Amino acid sequence: MKKESFIKSTIILMIGGLLTKVLGILIRIVMTRNSNLEVISLYMLIMPTFSLMMAISQLGFGTGISKVVSEESDSSKKILFSILPISILINTLLTLFLIFSSHFIAFNLLKNEQAYLPILAISLVLPFDSLSSILRGFFFGKEKMVPHVISNLAEQFIRLLFMIFILPNILDKGIVFTCTSLILINVVSELISSVVLIFFLPKNFKIEKKDLKPSIKSSKNVLDTSLPTTATRIIGTISYFFEPIILNFTLTRCGYNANYIVTEYGIINAFVMPILLLPSFFTGAIGSALLPVISKEYKKGNVDYSKRKLKQAVILSFFIGLIFTIIISLKPEFILTFLYKTNNGADYIKHISFIFLLFYIEAPLASFLQATNNSNLMMYDNFIGVIFKTICLVLLSFIPGIGMYSLLIATGINILITTIRHAKHIKKICNN
Repeated sequence: MKKESFIKSTIILMIGGLLTKVLGILIRIVMTRNSNLEVISLYMLIMPTFSLMMAISQLGFGTGISKVVSEESDSSKKILFSILPISILINTLLTLFLIFSSHFIAFNLLKNEQAYLPILAISLVLPFDSLSSILRGFFFGKEKMVPHVISNLAEQFIRLLFMIFILPNILDKGIVFTCTSLILINVVSELISSVVLIFFLPKNFKIEKKDLKPSIKSSKNVLDTSLPTTATRIIGTISYFFEPIILNFTLTRCGYNANYIVTEYGIINAFVMPILLLPSFFTGAIGSALLPVISKEYKKGNVDYSKRKLKQAVILSFFIGLIFTIIISLKPEFILTFLYKTNNGADYIKHISFIFLLFYIEAPLASFLQATNNSNLMMYDNFIGVIFKTICLVLLSFIPGIGMYSLLIATGINILITTIRHAKHIKKICNN
């Protein structure tokens, strides 16, 4: 029965992930074809800031709630309403922060005044993104994957409609207006996602007065997992946030002009990385399905079963990643042309694709660490990886002629260090 539950959850998430990824690819194709490189480059320049704000806004509540709901006998409603006040407070503070700091981030850090309004618009998206994350965590904890899949599809469908019918009609209003609109469409898509998830709540899900009173115990249990998870994600997004800042600082001193840096950074993040990350919807689904299963069984003392599930997840993730890696490394020009009508980024893909084989097995390894109450180790591993990445990015960027390859090499070093450290920790946990 346990095996059937894990397999069923994994299959549902993989099918849902495939459909969501297909829609995501369509969205990116339509966006690149209905837009222009200036808009795309500005959007990609803002994305590190957007990702960092989302990481702080969500605070890892989805993962924490999933784990606690799967292993606790406490009321699931009590867990939800213990976290909502914390989420509201965090998002209020983030909104105020962005209102007062957007100008500084755009003008002083990113060195691009056009980024000001799009960054300010991020503050409107965060509360809706946080709410949908909390609701997804509830359903993951209950091992109900269908609501998550349908909400994701609805969210992507709204974005696709925007790219098809609205984006072409607003381009003449300027780069800033178009990019700000690309940010704000997330308000609608996240709201639709939350409505879909609420629709799937059990019929007997009635909110009583006792449920509204926050439980310190439930909050603490969720935060014990969510804070290290968030710290891990924030570490990564801080690194992502500083990427364009470091590249602007170092490469301009090596003779590269600002337009080259913004354009190439846009190519890497708009074309190269999405292709390299294609298998991640499979491996991410495997990791997500693994988390509640391992949490429940490890708490019962079923260590051997947990190890078997991890081994299956790693092997499956590796082979899925291997197939994709061979295809994209052999035919990057064809894939780029087919998806985006461009060859930009083909050389980047050829030189970096195989290091991502390690990235694909990182998701199940991270899920195992979270499920066995070792999120702090995952956080520490990611911190070490990001430190090495940042140091390498700075040093490599000053090497004459290396250009934007410094970013790809530094990313590969980060993946290598983080994955190896995860594997070492898991080996020690399983042998104890």
